[in-house]
Amino acid sequence: MAKINKSQLIKLQGKYITDDAIGKLYGISRQAVHQLRNKFGIPPVENKHKTRNGEIVKAYKKGTSCVKIAQKYKLSISQTYRVIRDEK
Repeated sequence: MAKINKSQLIKLQGKYITDDAIGKLYGISRQAVHQLRNKFGIPPVENKHKTRNGEIVKAYKKGTSCVKIAQKYKLSISQTYRVIRDEK
């Protein structure tokens, strides 16, 4: 696993927000970053997808299909529907 200490992870989380982005930076999986956060007792960033979710809902309201939205944001179709349902 990557050699990231607690203070580094907190700083990285502030800058890169998602576990996936941090993982890509260090060449490790999103899950590995998640496990490090759990190990250090660091909570996830709240509402890290707020902007993205708002864009998804706007696109849906303008008539863009869920399939196209899912492809654009690299989500599954079911996850896209969940975002739309939960953000209304």
